Amino acid sequence: MWNIEAAMPIIVSLPGSRTFKSEPWFYMNVSRYKQRLIELEASLSRRTARDVKSGREQLIDTAADAGDASVADEAESEDFTEAQLDATILQQVQDALRRIENGTYGQCLIDGGPIDPRRLEAVPWAPYCIRHQKLLEAASRPKPTL
Repeated sequence: MWNIEAAMPIIVSLPGSRTFKSEPWFYMNVSRYKQRLIELEASLSRRTARDVKSGREQLIDTAADAGDASVADEAESEDFTEAQLDATILQQVQDALRRIENGTYGQCLIDGGPIDPRRLEAVPWAPYCIRHQKLLEAASRPKPTL
């Protein structure tokens, strides 16, 4: 809640949640994000285990001919790729849960500024505000050569 006349934040603390003093649009109920992240963590853990198991089963099943071997290799590669992607997101989710425990969830890791709640709704494990995320992505893109 904000006192518009004074343009000063009025901080409201709810049991089991944490609020951040920041911009007028920025009020966060961290317990809701924590629950979403815990559910995501469980789902990703199950999916990663399933994909790894499926990939290993592809390794164990021996193919009868070269065509079968090619199909089995492709399926194995796909399972392991999905498991790797899920494991990467799982690590980011676990990092976000640690930030909740440390009291820094919703704050950009680069400058400590707030991460827009709309961004956290879309990507609850986001460690950076959109500005810094774009800068990091631009810096990691390969530069074109002539």
